[in-house]
Amino acid sequence: MQKLLLLALGCAWAMGASAQWQWVDKDGRKVFSDRPPPQEIPEKDILKQPGGRAATRAPAPSPAAADGTAVAAAGGASAARGAASAPKISGTDKELEQKKKQGEDAEEAKKKAEEQRVAKARTESCNQAKSAKVTMDSGIRVARANAKGEQEILDEAARDAETKRLQGIINSQCK
Repeated sequence: MQKLLLLALGCAWAMGASAQWQWVDKDGRKVFSDRPPPQEIPEKDILKQPGGRAATRAPAPSPAAADGTAVAAAGGASAARGAASAPKISGTDKELEQKKKQGEDAEEAKKKAEEQRVAKARTESCNQAKSAKVTMDSGIRVARANAKGEQEILDEAARDAETKRLQGIINSQCK
């Protein structure tokens, strides 16, 4: 029986320690937390606070402290002075927005440069293929190096195959 009583007291103490603040949010829902409510919650909506002290709250934690680090709260008049002199948090970080925009601009510039490089390579390939096709169509003898490095003259079948290959390049690269 004593063990059950101690267990019940331990659970009640743990629940009280984990949720010391209780308030009604703007949507009418009850909120339980171990941190004070945001500044926009009026004092009349705070139902419970730690230790039953008067309704004084520490300033809302900054976004940097929202990751779970503890925020030290001063008591009494020093808390009121700290809240009055604390800078207003606008919700947006101009420096972060500027860095984000610079990153997007750099990515866009990189993409544009890559597109220009591809377009230049395509144009160069097109011009080379057109030049080679003119040479093939002219009827002059054309030689190329074989696997052994020896020159061999193209016969009509090889000439037709090369012409078709060049025409395929022109069709795909030249627009």
